[in-house]
Amino acid sequence: MKIRTKLFVFIPLLVLLLNCIAFFIFQSGKKVQESYDVMMQRIFLYKQISLETQENVRFLSSYLIHQDEYNYKQLIEHKKRLEKLHRELTERQLEGNDAFTLENYKNMVYVFLDLEQAIIHQLTKQQFTGYAVQYNEIEKIASFIREDSQALVDVELNLYQPVYKQILQHTSQMNALGRMLFTLTTILSIVFAIWLSRTIVIPIHHLVHAAKKISAGQLDTRIPCFDGHDEIGLLGKTFQHMIENLRILISENMEILEKEKLVRELELKALQSQINPHFLFNTLNVISKLAYLEGAEQTSELTVSTSNLLRYNLRKLDQPVTLREEVEHAKEYFAIQKARFRDRVTFEVRVDESCLEQPIPCLTLQPLIENAFIHGIEEMEEGANIQLIIEEKRNCIQVTVADNGVGMPYDVQQAIMNASYSLIKTGHSTGLGLENVLRRLQLFYGVEKILDIKSAPNEGTAIILRLPRRESDVQATYC
Repeated sequence: MKIRTKLFVFIPLLVLLLNCIAFFIFQSGKKVQESYDVMMQRIFLYKQISLETQENVRFLSSYLIHQDEYNYKQLIEHKKRLEKLHRELTERQLEGNDAFTLENYKNMVYVFLDLEQAIIHQLTKQQFTGYAVQYNEIEKIASFIREDSQALVDVELNLYQPVYKQILQHTSQMNALGRMLFTLTTILSIVFAIWLSRTIVIPIHHLVHAAKKISAGQLDTRIPCFDGHDEIGLLGKTFQHMIENLRILISENMEILEKEKLVRELELKALQSQINPHFLFNTLNVISKLAYLEGAEQTSELTVSTSNLLRYNLRKLDQPVTLREEVEHAKEYFAIQKARFRDRVTFEVRVDESCLEQPIPCLTLQPLIENAFIHGIEEMEEGANIQLIIEEKRNCIQVTVADNGVGMPYDVQQAIMNASYSLIKTGHSTGLGLENVLRRLQLFYGVEKILDIKSAPNEGTAIILRLPRRESDVQATYC
């Protein structure tokens, strides 16, 4: 459930519950008020009738004495008020003996009004005989009405005494129910606040805490898993994906940095052997020319090969080359080694011309051939053979450097495959280990599975590179 849905559902429900409680209390109070109002209206009706009868008697007496317009108007006005109250009284009903008292009370008010009307009629007709007796009767009836009004007030109070007790009991029950509902709503509010805190506030706090750790560089921080399917859960999952993507990006950047570091190390090693290279190349060229002039053609060719080898080793190692260049460089290296081993070793090259434009990191083949010389055939007195085979296999180019030497132990093969063993020690012509070559190839092609080794004791060793096919954008440069 989304946060917006939670808020739009649970908060209105809580408000509706509180409104229902308030409405219930209001209705209870209204019922009590209506009960009191009915009782007070009846009592007030009896009191008003009693007062109006007294006022009618007073203004009738004044009119009999003064016979003026003011007292007449006041008499007529109060008579109308008493008639209105009498109409309201006729709608009132009682039971038992109280009903007889009420009917008697109604009749007395009716008789009072008739006598008053008769007296007014005689006075307007200028009939001044007989109204004195009627006036005395009106006074008596007024006194009876006053007494019965008080009696009816007492009747109403007696009638409402059990009702009043019921009202008190109902009020007490309402108070108890109100306290219970107040406690219930308080508990529900607390539960809702805790639930809202657990589903919104606490997850946000965890996310903020995780964000602070990540900003401090702790990328191994694990975002807590939220069970909900709301915006907080989605934010947590997105945050976790972002961290994983960040780790992948940093890992890729580390690989790039590692590649650059390897290149810088290679350049540094090359620069360490670069003691005034122009002077060195010029000197080797002079030696080559002198050897040629003196008739030492082999010495001249060896000097030229050494010069080309040094020139190739001192080029920028961060620039890729083609397999063609690497093969030519390998031939130059073998020519130098041939001067050392003479007829003890033969070098066989089988190359598919369609594969020679494949780009490859600089100084890849020479370390492999150098390993074959140093660790494979160096101790052989005769019959040594090294092969360089380049051919196309399915979607890759396969490069094989094989020898028929002493072979390689199984544990060394596994160590090389795990990229944790270096066959070549520093001090040889390149100083590049097989581990370095393998790692550079992996970074260059972006493929981990690129090397295979086939070897057995006294049966030779074959180093096999499977290079993903690429279109070359490298311009061939020959040293």
